[in-house]
Amino acid sequence: MSVENRNSAQVDFGQWLLRFIALLIDSIPLSIIAYVIFWFAIVPFWFAGWAWVLVFPFLYGIFALLYFIIMEVTIGATIGKKILGLNVQMTNGSKVTFEKSFIRNISKLFWLFLLLDWLVAIITPGSDPRQKYTDRIAGTTVVSTKQVFGVQPPPPPPPPPGAAMTCPTRGGPLRYIEQYQRWYCNKERKYA
Repeated sequence: MSVENRNSAQVDFGQWLLRFIALLIDSIPLSIIAYVIFWFAIVPFWFAGWAWVLVFPFLYGIFALLYFIIMEVTIGATIGKKILGLNVQMTNGSKVTFEKSFIRNISKLFWLFLLLDWLVAIITPGSDPRQKYTDRIAGTTVVSTKQVFGVQPPPPPPPPPGAAMTCPTRGGPLRYIEQYQRWYCNKERKYA
């Protein structure tokens, strides 16, 4: 299959970059919590040698899995995704369930599983190029809710000079402030 024939499955690297940045944002508090618990609850009962290499990633993975599931089921996104204007939803647009969130986040138990999950999704794009492999299994996707780094669209142009605009709450006349490109209600003393 040639690259030209893959139009429905084009990988959106901008969206994957946003998801990676969101993952980095989310990993900061998770790492701090896992690190504190590791050093105060686990290390005193063990020698620190190989415990760091074996236990810390597992502990971090458990916290990450719980964090991602709880955040996605309750508010639809993690803190990192919210900051970057991303939201997790079912492919039909409905809210993510606990079971589906567990399936899509199981790869976060260990960083190598997550890396493989992302690589398989990028190398073999499905019908929705925003889905990682476990998203395809769970029937979930990550969508943009706003333009993060884009330019805001320009405000609508003012109506023709002869048209009179009225205040929606007080019914008085509105005047257009060219400097701010907004309508102002003199009766309410605020922008409409």
